[in-house]
Amino acid sequence: MANQYTRNPPLLEADVAADPLQQFQRWLDDAVAIGMIEPTAMTLATVDADGRPSARVVLLKGFDAAGLAFYTHYDSRKARALAAHPHAAATFWWDRLERSVRVEGRVEKLTPVQSEAYFRSRPLGSQIGALTSRQSRMVESRESLDARFAENEQKYGGGNVPFPSDWGGYRLCPDAIEFWQGRANRVHDRLVYRQVDGVWRLERLEP
Repeated sequence: MANQYTRNPPLLEADVAADPLQQFQRWLDDAVAIGMIEPTAMTLATVDADGRPSARVVLLKGFDAAGLAFYTHYDSRKARALAAHPHAAATFWWDRLERSVRVEGRVEKLTPVQSEAYFRSRPLGSQIGALTSRQSRMVESRESLDARFAENEQKYGGGNVPFPSDWGGYRLCPDAIEFWQGRANRVHDRLVYRQVDGVWRLERLEP
């Protein structure tokens, strides 16, 4: 049986923040509080040089007024797509809340200083994993990948993992953020903020 989306009251313009990133923080806090396994997981969609779209799940690693940050290898498929077309869309889906957020905008690289600062904050195993991975390339076998990790673990298990030159962060700088909330009879709420001349404007969309 299809979900009837009956848990939420109306999502009204008067009840949301004037700044969409403040509203996003409210909903993210709700997703954390309700016990979502990965509340920061977002589907990131890009388009490559040939116009082919692709999407994958990445983790949001912080956000501020400038945008949403995530990290990856700069030789990965997503990075190559962003080099060709530096725009992306991201979607969060919190089923326990019957809510979704869509974010669209241009993408820019974080500075090497910012990227390394985050890299150093990661667990040691994750640092070694980033150094080991040749993301999106074909690998001969799981065993060869594990062997490469074990070799790096033996070298750097005590710390001081070299910061990979091909790894770092991006910032998705939004110009549109939509808040979707399930409602009964599929008459859902959709409020979208659009940035016009540096000012956020709020609109309601048909479900």
